[in-house]
Amino acid sequence: MAFFKTQKTRAYFKRFQVKFKRRRQGKTDYRARIRLINQDKNKYNTPKYRFVVRFTNRDIIAQILSASIAGDHVLAAAYAHELPHYGLKVGLTNYAAAYCTGLLLARRVLQKLEMDAEYEGNVEATGEDFSIEPAETRRPFRALLDVGLVKTTTGNRVFGALKGALDGGLDIPHSEKRFAGFNKDNKQLDAEVHRKYIYGGHVASYMNALMEDEPEKYQSHFSEYIKNGIEPDNIEAVYKKVHAAIRADPSQKKSEKPQPKEHKRYNLKKLTYEERKARLIERLNALNSATGNGEEDEDDDDDEDDE
Repeated sequence: MAFFKTQKTRAYFKRFQVKFKRRRQGKTDYRARIRLINQDKNKYNTPKYRFVVRFTNRDIIAQILSASIAGDHVLAAAYAHELPHYGLKVGLTNYAAAYCTGLLLARRVLQKLEMDAEYEGNVEATGEDFSIEPAETRRPFRALLDVGLVKTTTGNRVFGALKGALDGGLDIPHSEKRFAGFNKDNKQLDAEVHRKYIYGGHVASYMNALMEDEPEKYQSHFSEYIKNGIEPDNIEAVYKKVHAAIRADPSQKKSEKPQPKEHKRYNLKKLTYEERKARLIERLNALNSATGNGEEDEDDDDDEDDE
């Protein structure tokens, strides 16, 4: 019995279709994306908004996006690195910071659409599930949660940002099953546990444990907290002040960093025609002078040989 090796012939490669660039890079789940951006045709080009949350090592990015053929349009954005303006200078990537970032984005987008007075949301975070009720004049701003490639496990920080956006007054379809504190045995959300995470109680518990067991590690691990005067007992008060400051003024702050006097340049400056012409003349003159000196040296050597 003969076995034939399958050959990838020229015909095969002519029909090979390369996947999208972000699929090859492993950055976008297009199966999930197409379900998030597909809009009903009878909506007549009405944007379909997504509440996008992404985490980096040092920052949290929250955006309200709508898709178009040309690309995604950003309606509003909020970042964890903005939280120092509101009084939170440390711990910018934990669950409590994700809640603050989601709250900031919700209040900012509602302020932009002039809906912040109608939809105040849940003013005091109790940890309980909250959904905004439609007002008599305008319907609440609706968006769909886009988690990207994050594994949607119970208590993930993505759902901290979701809870902040819900309390901020946005209408986002959700289930309480993924919030921190949900018990899968009795299938109920423990509001006290969830509230603890929103106000940084899990961080305070860890701080207390390190203070008792490993004081040296506590000094190094929470050095920024100590420098800013944040202790386990007052960490909840810090987050309450941050929430109040966000609600008072969610508008985007201008950067206080001064503009650099000289911008770094990583490529060569493009010269004008006159500059290129002058540079060429300069190089030719240098080359001619060098060639002339060489000929004079050769004449001197010939004279010495004749003597």
